Amino acid sequence: MKVKYIGTSGVSLTKDSIYDVLSVEEGCYRIVDNTDEDYLFSPDEFEIVEE
Repeated sequence: MKVKYIGTSGVSLTKDSIYDVLSVEEGCYRIVDNTDEDYLFSPDEFEIVEE
């Protein structure tokens, strides 16, 4: 799945950038951020652009 970051609080994410979701865990998206590390993020801060 691909998502667009629409949040404002992400230090390691860029607004309006597209990210690949590696998995969904405990209701959160596991995404590789701009530091090349994967973390869990709230789906409330993203818009799905491709299932």
